[in-house]
Amino acid sequence: MPQSIFVNLPVADLARSRAFHEALGFSIDENFTDETAACVVISEAIHLMILTHERFEGFSVLPRADTTSTTGVLIALSRDSREGVDDMLRAALENGAKEPKPADDHGWMYMRTFMDPDGHVFEAFWMDAEAALAARKLES
Repeated sequence: MPQSIFVNLPVADLARSRAFHEALGFSIDENFTDETAACVVISEAIHLMILTHERFEGFSVLPRADTTSTTGVLIALSRDSREGVDDMLRAALENGAKEPKPADDHGWMYMRTFMDPDGHVFEAFWMDAEAALAARKLES
């Protein structure tokens, strides 16, 4: 099995969170889904495990973050284009997300930030890697 990442996120309402992630275009792996958890498939190697608070607390060694006052994690998801970034943000906003700050546009990188209904922070971004490397060299 190739190395994969499973990011575990506590959610207050599993059905709402599942519907939110499906509205962003992600699928659910029913093999790893039950009444306390759902496996959101972002790509072959990237998954979100959205877990009820009780289920999450069964795994966590520390109290879960209060996402109304702290950021527990920033999840950056690449998109193929600027339009893809805007499309993801639009879908997120239409399904209960909030945009806490304006778009960040460096020319070679374009990013939009949204907070899902549980307050988890996602950053959808597009980057021209060659232009980014050129910009770093100019800064050096």
